[in-house]
Amino acid sequence: MKKSIFLLLFMLIYSQTAAQKTWSDPEITVKDIQGHLKYLADDKMKGRFTGSPEEKEAANYIKDSFVKDGLKPAFGDSYFQDFDFIERIDLTKNNSLELIFDGKTKTLELRKDFTTAPFSGVKSGEFDLVFAGYGISSEKLNYDDYAGIDVKNKVVVVMRYNPEYDSSKTEFDRYSSYRVKANTAKEKGAAGIIFVNPPHPKNEADELMELRFDGAMGIDELAAFQVKKDVIEELLSFKGKDFADIQKGIDDSKTPNSFSLDSEKVKLSTETKYVHNKGRNVAAILEGSDPILKNEYIVIGGHYDHLGIDQLKTASMYKGDVPMIHNGADDNASGTTGVLEAAEKLAAKKAEIKRSIIFITFSGEEMGLLGSTYFTNNSPVELEAITSMLNMDMIGRLDSVNSLTVIGTGTSSIWKDLLNKENKYAFQLGMNDAGSGGSDHQSFTNKNIPVLFFFTGTHTDYHKPSDDYDKINFDGLRKVAELASDIALDNANSEKRPDFVKVEAPSMRGAARSKVTVGTVPEFGYNGKGYKISGVSEGGSAQKAGMKPGDIMIKFGSKTIDNIYDFMYAIGECNPGDKVDVVVLRDDKEVTLNMEMQAK
Repeated sequence: MKKSIFLLLFMLIYSQTAAQKTWSDPEITVKDIQGHLKYLADDKMKGRFTGSPEEKEAANYIKDSFVKDGLKPAFGDSYFQDFDFIERIDLTKNNSLELIFDGKTKTLELRKDFTTAPFSGVKSGEFDLVFAGYGISSEKLNYDDYAGIDVKNKVVVVMRYNPEYDSSKTEFDRYSSYRVKANTAKEKGAAGIIFVNPPHPKNEADELMELRFDGAMGIDELAAFQVKKDVIEELLSFKGKDFADIQKGIDDSKTPNSFSLDSEKVKLSTETKYVHNKGRNVAAILEGSDPILKNEYIVIGGHYDHLGIDQLKTASMYKGDVPMIHNGADDNASGTTGVLEAAEKLAAKKAEIKRSIIFITFSGEEMGLLGSTYFTNNSPVELEAITSMLNMDMIGRLDSVNSLTVIGTGTSSIWKDLLNKENKYAFQLGMNDAGSGGSDHQSFTNKNIPVLFFFTGTHTDYHKPSDDYDKINFDGLRKVAELASDIALDNANSEKRPDFVKVEAPSMRGAARSKVTVGTVPEFGYNGKGYKISGVSEGGSAQKAGMKPGDIMIKFGSKTIDNIYDFMYAIGECNPGDKVDVVVLRDDKEVTLNMEMQAK
């Protein structure tokens, strides 16, 4: 009994003491930076993948640091903001593929002979087969693998890539992705599509696609598979055809060679399962001292998630066969550490800070800005009250010439002068006006909030297991965190908040090349039907047509838009000056907008 009373008394005293923060050294120090980084980038954290137990452990560590600094929870009585996301795609037992030819049934083995595509719809049945070359149909290129063949309610077999697969600059690129080819097959009336690696290039391993969620839902009523090359070679050989000769003929002449496979059939069943998980943002508030200005907020943030071990293969630059921990010391234990150190420093100056400051570490950045997007759509304060967002991502590799890239310097007219004024460490500042791309600040730019993104640059360890603690320039990190803190302090005490300047984002580059641009920013993390708009560029086609953030595009001309891939495919068919009727959902009502395409 006495022991119990003593223990209770001890715990009470300890809790009261722990709740009182005392700063022995509230300044940003190399020692503290090393401590945070050592913990966050340790092997035991297993790469801090979103939704993992280690992510939760890191979140608790961050929360405890905020508590020690005397900061208030940002989400009511909680420091945590959980959000739902699709972690992976699993296959149910209802996935099978059988080829019927030569009077026999060839049963294919899942994950050995074939795989279901992650974007496959739910379907089952027996269907005729058609070989459709590369599965490309383009009036612009005067090339159509579907010309002269009937694919209605049949399954098309198509090769990956395009007739100019060995060219780095080809107009065929925009038609070459899995999604585009699948959408084309559906437009032509096909019941399904089977992808196959062609004989060339020969140095390509005949590997099946990864079952990975690509940010969009499956294609309704279209079965989609990939099979091994030897399966199709056997099928074509039975028909007296040589697979390599077929491909060579198409490539050399740029002339399609598509044909029915007569009585050959495929019996299939496909069904995928979306596996959901929870990610977690961690945030705290330092309340300002001014009775009026404390109702305005500066956000200082950085993501704390990384690639885990084997969970996000496509993002990793590591190509080894043995799963390896991606510790992400620079990406982004460094930025997380910057946030924690800025919080400690500024909390010690609470009495002299007029505006409030939100310190936040996001999860889900590596999966597509999931955490920051969720935060800006579910902010604990009015977005209009957020004056600016300062983002730290990969700030741990300051080089010998003191080069620091700052992105978003054009999003407010005050930024460049303020950066030069506070540059006490004589950084060689590389300023980029646009506030788009690459990290969590994008989610705030989309909401018309001025941003600055601090970044010491990429390196050979980027997204590799070798991005480790021992590679960090600790003193360089200290200097960057000091600069961000000084900018925040200036912003917090300035009579006027930063103005917002809309900066045209550079055009997106990728496989889906287009001659036009419409000036829309996607809503990252949106998994519903249609293409949801998070922002529109000033003076762009979308803005001129009256499109607004929050609109969900469901039709572009004659094409149904189920996701961003449908949208990119649709605009790829447009030329500058084309006028297109676009249907969007706005407040659950359909609104038709007339959009004129602009040249890139």
